[in-house]
Amino acid sequence: MPVTARSFLYELDADTGVALITLNRPERLNALTFEVYAELRDTFARLDTDPDVRVIVITGAGRGFCSGGDVEDIIGALFGRDAAGLLEFTKMTCDLVLNIHRCRRPVIAALNGTVAGAGAVIAAACDFRIAAESAKIAFLFTKVGLSGADMGASWLLPRIVGLGHATELLMTGDFIDAARAREIGLYHRVVAQDQVLATAKELAVKLSNGPSDALAVTKRALEAEADMDFAKALDYEAQVQAKLMEHPDYREAYEAFKAKRPTRFAR
Repeated sequence: MPVTARSFLYELDADTGVALITLNRPERLNALTFEVYAELRDTFARLDTDPDVRVIVITGAGRGFCSGGDVEDIIGALFGRDAAGLLEFTKMTCDLVLNIHRCRRPVIAALNGTVAGAGAVIAAACDFRIAAESAKIAFLFTKVGLSGADMGASWLLPRIVGLGHATELLMTGDFIDAARAREIGLYHRVVAQDQVLATAKELAVKLSNGPSDALAVTKRALEAEADMDFAKALDYEAQVQAKLMEHPDYREAYEAFKAKRPTRFAR
């Protein structure tokens, strides 16, 4: 299923099944426009069921990952919209985050530089965040008179860093550096600037060689069980695990172990 996009770069490694999305407005720190939002939303919806895609990496061109909504192309333009038009926009931004979060493929954010506003929420919606030492991050919404609860940030962030850290980040809107983001668990790894994409791709290839259906079930369980009590969570896990025991990947892992050879999961 080929993906064509006008507002960002897209490439797929056919050998590994790793798809790479590169935000491509480096002169504006990859600030988002209406078109970028819409194309990203639609692309993640398509990649969710693309049989050729096993893992997704999203990064930015130049010295920034994403600085949020473009000051003129979005923020200035929104003053010309009525209430219905404003709600249409906010729902579109939320749909993008929902499509990232619910995509059955693992999604890795390779944060090559500044991560701000909507860019910070996009990063939070991903499953992994690999960051450069320069990748300071801020959820800037209160700085412009808006709620810190934007694009699902108040749902995502407490689950990643805890309520206390999330409260500070969302209410102050202040930047924290990469070291602090790693310390509170927002970033999984912080690496040298020139190693960000390579490190993210290394992780992507590792995941692409894993059992894709089992990884999808794991990702779904992390969301679904957040709203369950322990007994319901146990029942949920019993059901999905029993089903996966009928999957060819489970048999393959067993046969590989017996034969003392590498596991070759279904592709």
